[in-house]
Amino acid sequence: MIKIENHLGVIEISEEYFSALVGNAASSCFGVVGMSNSNARQNFRSFFYRHRNYIDQGVVVRRDAQGLSLDLHIVVTYGLNISAIVKSIVNKVRYTVEESTGLEVKHVNVFVDSMKA
Repeated sequence: MIKIENHLGVIEISEEYFSALVGNAASSCFGVVGMSNSNARQNFRSFFYRHRNYIDQGVVVRRDAQGLSLDLHIVVTYGLNISAIVKSIVNKVRYTVEESTGLEVKHVNVFVDSMKA
């Protein structure tokens, strides 16, 4: 649960919503085929539910004193410039999160796990 305190009260954002927001922003970028599993829980879930796609797949969100840190595990299209794809993802995810929640994003780490033709 991510909590934001201001002069009006406390706002709580669930991690499921936040992961879905980040996953949707990242997977809609050009050159991204999909997201890959980022932890054991997601590996376990995808093993038993193989025919389903989850929007929070490949997303890890951490909050510390400096701000938010996001880890994204992606699958990209073969033959495209990976550096340009990653820069596009970082900019879009950072903009989407800061505009929708008002929280400052310190780090967006993008891991390219595989490529597909």
